[in-house]
Amino acid sequence: MPLPLYLLAMAVFAMGTSEFMLAGLLPDIASDLDVTVGTAGALTSAFALGMVVGAPLVAALARNWPRRSSLLGFILAFAAAHAVGALTTSFPVLFATRVVAALANAGFLAVALTTAAMLVSPGRKGRALAVLLSGTTVATVAGVPGGSVLGTVLGWRAAFWAVAALCLPAALGILKAIPAGPVEEEATGGPALRAELARLTRPPLMLVMLLGALVNAATFGSFTFLAPVVTGTAGLGELWISVVLVLFGAGSFAGVTVAGRLSDQRPGLVLAVGGPLLLIGWPALAVLADEPLALLVLVFVQGALSFALGSTLITRVLYEAAGAPTMAGSYATAALNVGAAAGPLIAAATLSTPAGNLGPLWASGFLVAITLLIAFPLRTVVTAGRSAEALQ
Repeated sequence: MPLPLYLLAMAVFAMGTSEFMLAGLLPDIASDLDVTVGTAGALTSAFALGMVVGAPLVAALARNWPRRSSLLGFILAFAAAHAVGALTTSFPVLFATRVVAALANAGFLAVALTTAAMLVSPGRKGRALAVLLSGTTVATVAGVPGGSVLGTVLGWRAAFWAVAALCLPAALGILKAIPAGPVEEEATGGPALRAELARLTRPPLMLVMLLGALVNAATFGSFTFLAPVVTGTAGLGELWISVVLVLFGAGSFAGVTVAGRLSDQRPGLVLAVGGPLLLIGWPALAVLADEPLALLVLVFVQGALSFALGSTLITRVLYEAAGAPTMAGSYATAALNVGAAAGPLIAAATLSTPAGNLGPLWASGFLVAITLLIAFPLRTVVTAGRSAEALQ
């Protein structure tokens, strides 16, 4: 894999740390800004909604911008939003900074996904996506727990400052290693924006986007509210939140790494094996969450299965959107973040039910069940081999 791909992954690591770290900071943010934990959870949805709207909008606006300048501008805007967030004492202002950061992240990821696909041969998109998403999974292994520990020791604002600082070396790497010119298709007269947007009318593309969103909703729904499960249901201390997040992140890294080797050629295997196991895992975690050992094991397993299945479906989005070279990344980003927006909202609604802290885990199981009910009757469409367009 080319070096620029790993530098993009470094930037995704900084952004992924911010996106995921709120799972360990929500109780402190809620207490400091005088809101409920459920309300604080809306910060995750605000970030995801900003990415859903921002991905196609910013990708369309940036079609003719120089690639390096676009990526650099997005990551610097992301850092600035975190600096403002670290300074504010107002929840609405913090909410707004999350939306701004999300727009910057959306633009970055949309351009980065398209760039990553162009840096490798057409048949290796899954591998390239796995490298890029490794930035996110490494964030859950190291960055997110580190942010949680930093938040526990120095307060949640310190974690926001740390994310802003992480963006700077990533920005330097982009400045030094990413080509300055526009993407290749733009330079040689690629398809018009209208033609790229028309790809969204294709049922196979809409199907894999929907399935990717559902799986990601299940993932984010439970991940966002793991902290109350750890300290409440399992009865563990606050520092165990970081341990659980590390395990989830380690599992997600393993899952996306394995899936990266299978999603190009054997997506059906990932769906057929990973889907049912993921469905069983969420209710099992809800039932066994009061047993610390079972909690630790199942969190690792669910992280692996969630990211294996989710990354495979997002790879299918890139293949199905092969005729939209500058917008494909935004479609994948939107699919990821529709789920990331909806999942925490659905999960938060279950916190006031008799299920309490375990409600999000049951909700995740329900979302995966819907995914499989849709996917299996249409599995030949979901797992179809690379199209002729994807090979061109």
